[in-house]
Order: sequence, then structure tokens, then C-alpha cells
Amino acid sequence: MQTVEIQEPKFARFIFADTRFAWFWLIVRLYVGYEWLIAGWEKLVNSAWVGGHAGAAISGFLSGALQKTAGAHPDVSSWYGYFVQHVALPHAALFSYIIVFGEIAVGAGLILGLFTGIAAFFGTFMNLNYLFAGTVSTNPLMLLLQLFIILAWRTAGWFGLDRYFLRKLGTPWQPGNLFKKESK
Repeated sequence: MQTVEIQEPKFARFIFADTRFAWFWLIVRLYVGYEWLIAGWEKLVNSAWVGGHAGAAISGFLSGALQKTAGAHPDVSSWYGYFVQHVALPHAALFSYIIVFGEIAVGAGLILGLFTGIAAFFGTFMNLNYLFAGTVSTNPLMLLLQLFIILAWRTAGWFGLDRYFLRKLGTPWQPGNLFKKESK
């Protein structure tokens, strides 16, 4: 069987893979990273998220999500309501810490341009969960921007630490300088 490689259009290659467009992704990355970092920081200094009352804020949020599972056209799907009721609420303190440090990690990764595509992926995952829980706010915009960052992962971290770390570490399909075997 012959393998066929379908070339991407020049316009898409320019936007998502050309380092001349990396400045644009830097601006998007810094904006999204800042939003995540500030959201995480606000939770970090709030005892309802981290500390003696950890889990209190998320319990209120999740209880509100459960109320949105009722009616003919619920804002929260029944399968997500099941997850909230049987997994997240019983472990509210744990989820509280995961959210706080996850938001900070995503924000730091995007701002520093370190593992940019991975950071954007986990930001997207968190935004999807907020949307599944029936909260709109800035989540659709953040989700959209992060999806584009994921598509542009090759250049989104060009003006950041990815430019150096990815050369050293490589990718799953091509090992970096740290993992290449020296030939004798």
C-alpha cells in the first residue's frame, strides 16, 4: 500500500508553521497564559481553594452545575452531572488543588513558551470542563485561542523556551540532541 502525504495549503503552513508568524502566537500565548496565571493565583491566595477550607469554592461551583442538569434542555449533560456527583464532589478538596495548580502551570507554560502545545492542551481540557459544567464566561474564547495554539505548536513557542528545549528533548517521532545516539 502506498503512503500519500497531503500537503497543507501555503496559507495554513504560514500561519501555523512559519517562524515569521511566531510573533502573532507570542501575543496570543501571553494573553492566554496571563489569564490562566491570574485565575490560578486568585485561587491560590483564597482559603476556599487552597488551605484549611480547600474544596469549599469548588463544592459550591459543582453544586450549581448539578442544578443545571434538570429540565427539558439542561445546561449540563446528565453524564457530566454523574461525574460531578459521584467523582468530583466527593473529592472536592483534591479537585480544588488540581484546578489551582493546573491553572498556574498552564499559565506559566504559555507565558514562558515551555511545552506550549501541551500547556494549551491542558488549558483546553480545563475550559471544556468549565463549559461542560454550564459556565460560559471567557471559556469559549480561551478554548478557541488554545485550539489555535495547539495547531501552531511548532512556532507558538518560538519566542520562548520551546525554541531551545524542543531541540534538546525532541518530539515523540524525532529524538532531540539529548537522546540521539552518537555514531562511532
